[in-house]
Amino acid sequence: MNTHSASRLWSAGIVSVALVLALPVLVIAGFVFVPAGDTWRHLAATVLPDYVTNSLLLMLGVTVGTLIGGVGTAWLTSMCQFPGRGIFEWALLLPMAMPAYIIAYTYTGMLDFAGPVQTSLRGLTGWGHGDYWFPEVRSLGGAALMLSLVLYPYVYLLTRAAFLSQSLCVLDVSRTLGNGPWQTFWRVALPLARPAIAAGLSLALMETLADYGTVQYFGVQTFTTGIFRTWYGLGDPAGAAQLSALLLSFVLVLIALEQSSRRHSRYHQTSQRHQAIRRHRLRGWRAAAAVAFSALPLLFGFLIPAGQLAAWAATIAHTVYDTRFLSLVFHSLGLAAVAALAALVFAVLLAYGKRLHPSSAVRAAVRLAGLGYAVPGTVIAIGVIIPFAWLDNTLDAWLRATFQVSTGLLLSGTLAALLFAYLVRFLAVALQTVEAGLGKIRPSMDEAARSMALGPGQVLRRVHLPMLKGSLITALLLVFVDVLKELPATLILRPFNFNTLAVRAFELASDERLADSAPAALTIVLAGLIPVILLSRSITRSRDAHST
Repeated sequence: MNTHSASRLWSAGIVSVALVLALPVLVIAGFVFVPAGDTWRHLAATVLPDYVTNSLLLMLGVTVGTLIGGVGTAWLTSMCQFPGRGIFEWALLLPMAMPAYIIAYTYTGMLDFAGPVQTSLRGLTGWGHGDYWFPEVRSLGGAALMLSLVLYPYVYLLTRAAFLSQSLCVLDVSRTLGNGPWQTFWRVALPLARPAIAAGLSLALMETLADYGTVQYFGVQTFTTGIFRTWYGLGDPAGAAQLSALLLSFVLVLIALEQSSRRHSRYHQTSQRHQAIRRHRLRGWRAAAAVAFSALPLLFGFLIPAGQLAAWAATIAHTVYDTRFLSLVFHSLGLAAVAALAALVFAVLLAYGKRLHPSSAVRAAVRLAGLGYAVPGTVIAIGVIIPFAWLDNTLDAWLRATFQVSTGLLLSGTLAALLFAYLVRFLAVALQTVEAGLGKIRPSMDEAARSMALGPGQVLRRVHLPMLKGSLITALLLVFVDVLKELPATLILRPFNFNTLAVRAFELASDERLADSAPAALTIVLAGLIPVILLSRSITRSRDAHST
């Protein structure tokens, strides 16, 4: 086989793999063109306006919360010097380890009428039921607050990186023109960081649209709750798929807006961005205000809920940690490990294939395969089960007619369907990490290896994989923890009588057994700390390297 034929074969293989991984998204997108049925007309006339309104209001609330928390803390920890700044710069990432549905259960248990906060308030004041007003945590506003507390790190992470990379010359010129730190922030630093802010906000909003556990527990009707209700309550897969297609359009609009923001913004940095930052020293009440502003999201987004979970888990430790709990841990860790390994293998295959043959078809196919991370788990699950069920039924019907043998369901309702959904949903996490690692390897190294008569596979195995070790481990851990936290896809696709830590925490919390759900929830949170620590260390090392 000549080189040209091998290149075409490799490109065709990459495109084929990418299209298979993009199948669930393509299936859902195809339902846009399916004629509306009775269920869809019923949804459009009754609850669809509520789904749209509540989803938009939820996104608006999360936008305000994440921008205030993320941008404000990013500026303080990057450009100001105040007590505890070195701790806050990495600790502000800790709420990323707290899934939104878990923080929702925790605050509900703390703030409900029978919770410790209101009980203590009544004990101190002597008030009874109806004697005082207390904000209702189970509400649209409460859901927006819970999501903001755990999603602001997306904005903080990218915005802080943008602030740290800004040219000190530009900031110094602003100061020499008479602008103080506050005016410099508003007039110079904030506009320069706009693309990073838009990217972080788009990630937070896509996670908002993907959320199911929080909005379902709080009784807020959004697209994700509607998809579940249509699938299970009305028993209409087509109606659920059409709702999923509408939700997918929301996500695609967000992606288009974020890319448009970056395309029309061209901000060039000078080499002086590598100088050590001269932070503005805050004193007196300004320093106290900076400490308080930085501490609030950390306190309410991680320390208080994690402390409450630990307290609940300790009170029931003697009754919960048994063989059933260990089986939940085994199921969760096993699924997460297999899914992470599969995502890593396909990510390396696709990223390296794109590096070898960067044709427009290969680039488009790889980008399409990585779209799954922007799509909610609910939508992915519906997109997986429809083609899998069709394949099972078609194969079973053919074998019955030909050999009088029934195969039953080979894929639907099995771990294979669930693992495929995880792969589609989180491939982009591994793909972006591997591509970033490959981007740091100069093409001249590939050429040198090929001059020694090494084939593409040998170059990958002997040269690239050893150099990508750090990126591969990071990708593996990120996918592992994302799978561990995933709830809606697991709820829809898990086999009968098969539970994970996320599903068990959700089931117990839905039954108002909040303390009993604490061990499973706390285990997920502790596992989520791993990538957070990696991210914080990576940021610190990157900045230290640039400052030397």
